[in-house]
Amino acid sequence: MTARAVVLRHRVQYGAMRGAFAMFGALGFHAASNFGARLGLLGYAPLGIRRRIVERQIEAAFPDWSAERVKATARAAYESLGRTSIETAVMARCSRQEILALFDPCSSWDVVERALAQKRGVIIVAGHLGNWELSGAYLAARGVSLEAVTRQQENPLFDAYLARTRERLGIKPIWDGDAVKRVPRALRDNAAVGFVMDQGAAGLASTWVPFFGRQAKTPRGAATFALRLGSPIVFMVALRKPDGRFTIHFDGVPVNETGDKNVDVDRIVTDCTVVLEQWVRRAPEQYFWHHRRWKHQLPGTPPELGNPL
Repeated sequence: MTARAVVLRHRVQYGAMRGAFAMFGALGFHAASNFGARLGLLGYAPLGIRRRIVERQIEAAFPDWSAERVKATARAAYESLGRTSIETAVMARCSRQEILALFDPCSSWDVVERALAQKRGVIIVAGHLGNWELSGAYLAARGVSLEAVTRQQENPLFDAYLARTRERLGIKPIWDGDAVKRVPRALRDNAAVGFVMDQGAAGLASTWVPFFGRQAKTPRGAATFALRLGSPIVFMVALRKPDGRFTIHFDGVPVNETGDKNVDVDRIVTDCTVVLEQWVRRAPEQYFWHHRRWKHQLPGTPPELGNPL
């Protein structure tokens, strides 16, 4: 990772953030989560931050829903984002036992065990659904050696804080610029490497695959590494229950080679996206609709298959 200069703005932002995190941490995990839900609702109303984007994307994903159901889901999505943000801030104070105590017993842990038994590492893919940061902490708490590919934030002090937080939880960050070197090394050591795969961004090798029937720009990295190194892929999601506890689920995603690398990568990315969509349909109120998922489009994409905004 390239070192970046720290300016006064970064220090002010970081100081305010650490002060808020200390306050939330004093509340305890569940009380802080509830407070986060109330903060998140402010983004929906009265502030209306990205409200049109959230509601329009939910409408596009579920065209048969009533306006009332769309608005109710959007409102709940703001609550969920607020909870996830604050839960992520305070979970660094949790011990391994406290992390595990937040979850119901996992019925699909054998998927992870079978993948690790191949001794080729395991690629963990996730979407911005439920609490994706907490799901990684769960893996580490269960003794899995986990490294996570992540992008740099604008504020280098915040980047360093996130890195320390993840390392305290047993997660080693891999900055995306270092992924080409570090991901193969981790997989050859039979570690798990995590990718969040549902945000297209400039500079990332990507393909376009259907997500709720519309073409979505989706990173190719997880599929490319899986094919190159023969590593299995496991999709992971941690969903919040009404009582504040979590369920965690693991789904194996086939990694098959036909000899045509581009076709194979596109198929794997599509399969991962299909699994994500299935889980989003189960808990649409816990998805991060605030990101413009269909913003980037290939030229010539028909309007009914592209960006709904």
